[in-house]
Amino acid sequence: MDRQQIIKNDVSRALAEDIGDGDVSAELIDAGSVLETRLLIREDAVLCGTEWFDEAFRQCDPDIQINWLASDGDCISADTVICEVSGPARALLTAERSALNFLQTLSGTATMTRHYADLIKHTQCRILDTRKTIPMLRRAQKYAVRCGGGLNHRIGLFDAYLIKENHLAACGSIAEAVDRARRSHPDLLLEVEVESIDQLKAAIDAGADRALLDNFTIEETRQAVALNDKRIQLEASGNITEQSLIEIARTGVDFVSIGALTKHLRAIDYSLRFIS
Repeated sequence: MDRQQIIKNDVSRALAEDIGDGDVSAELIDAGSVLETRLLIREDAVLCGTEWFDEAFRQCDPDIQINWLASDGDCISADTVICEVSGPARALLTAERSALNFLQTLSGTATMTRHYADLIKHTQCRILDTRKTIPMLRRAQKYAVRCGGGLNHRIGLFDAYLIKENHLAACGSIAEAVDRARRSHPDLLLEVEVESIDQLKAAIDAGADRALLDNFTIEETRQAVALNDKRIQLEASGNITEQSLIEIARTGVDFVSIGALTKHLRAIDYSLRFIS
């Protein structure tokens, strides 16, 4: 499914949830009424979600006009007007909440990602997201992570391997799991979650592309980087805090994955102000 269809589907579900059999409050407004509005951001944040915002209004009435003064990925200062919206009053009011819900949620993800990415911008380490996303909004949130300066780990269970403890138990060993994966889908990224230096050695010897260092201490992470000597990619994960992130990034790992980017986000405060 292409990007535009994903956005249309996301918005269609949101509007159906909100409108149901019809917007009874909007019916109180004269059918010919027109409104002009300005969208303000109430706090410093990274803008994200403009296409979802636009689609919400478009699906309610294609005659609504939207003029953006900023773009996704821009760092915006508080109390800045970032958009002008005008059109039929009924449709504009019906779409407003759903449009803002997408914008505040995706901007929240992008803003948190930018915060973490900026903490380690002096290193070669990059921030990765996880699959800990809002149900049915994964593609949208992963787009927001990219807008914030992070990278996507994998979209789902289909586009990369992450061989974890239970997979290893079922297969019998890291070597066997990696061998089966290579024979099944040799073109996919193959990552093995490891819980010790010995398991890391096994993952390297088996020919994995990447090892996920699960809850390694800082000292264990340093040992892992030294042992690996850039043979495969290393990703650190597990209970990452702002302080530990900086220390981990300085060890020389390639990536740090953080579930909080998409599951602990705080919505950004936007206000749609009516001017006529």
